[in-house]
Amino acid sequence: MTTNDGKTTGDSLDAMDLMDTLVIKTRPRTAGCGAGTWAKGTIGGHCFNALVFPEHAEQPDYELDESRISKLWVKWISDDEVVVSFDRGWDVRPTTPIAQSIVDLLAFGLAEYVYDE
Repeated sequence: MTTNDGKTTGDSLDAMDLMDTLVIKTRPRTAGCGAGTWAKGTIGGHCFNALVFPEHAEQPDYELDESRISKLWVKWISDDEVVVSFDRGWDVRPTTPIAQSIVDLLAFGLAEYVYDE
């Protein structure tokens, strides 16, 4: 189903549909982010950037659930709307069902993908 502004609701894209659209690129670790790795990509009409670490954060509040993601930014590509912003805490909680699904999928497996686990 598509809303009046052209955005797809969470009803029409399940997790497997989203996974089929997932493209991830990583950048080499840099001194500015310690042992973390920046991952960026696209999924379900959105682009994202995430700072992912090989270990869990010493301060649990600095990590998105138990995902090893300390920073996550997701934007709807068609209109540049930021639909998720997590920077060691929530700045913008997921604003749509599909944004929530993207967060759930990335939290579930992005660190494992980045660190080949």
